[in-house]
Amino acid sequence: MSVNPPVVLVLASGRGERFTASGGQVHKLQALLGGRAVLEHTLAAVRASGLPWHLEDAGHPGMGDSIAAAVRATQGAGGWLVLPGDLPLIAPASLHKVAMALAQADVVLPMHGSQRGHPVGFSIACRDALLALSGEIGAAPIVQAKRKQGQVLELALDDVGSVTDIDTLDDLACAEALVQKGTLRRR
Repeated sequence: MSVNPPVVLVLASGRGERFTASGGQVHKLQALLGGRAVLEHTLAAVRASGLPWHLEDAGHPGMGDSIAAAVRATQGAGGWLVLPGDLPLIAPASLHKVAMALAQADVVLPMHGSQRGHPVGFSIACRDALLALSGEIGAAPIVQAKRKQGQVLELALDDVGSVTDIDTLDDLACAEALVQKGTLRRR
């Protein structure tokens, strides 16, 4: 890992069309979960992690554009953890685990069981490729290229919050049920 710590890039530029199409009356990041906005939950977890972070909410046309803009805004970072803003149940400890795992590989893919989660970690070696991203695809081509080079680490996380994103009203209801059960790992 670089001398500088990785920066958590909280992506909040998307339009949230699937959420409103499912009947949501507000943008998914402003939808209430346990009495607070989804994005507030995500940012609270990021702050609690103690890692440096950057909120990218400029309304870019695609995921790739958002990631590239966030990397450009954090050029001194020692790597990046790409965290969509709609993961309100992410545990701060999961952010730390991904950050630490960047010492072992250029890309860290969190896994909860067999499901790929977030945040996806990228080392400083990925900077130029991240800066070149544009469009809707996001960083998948970088992950594929690094996998071919043997530079992808799949990191098991015992954190259902790493895979609990809010794309529909049903997703919000499932997240609310997890909050009500009180079974989340918050450390």
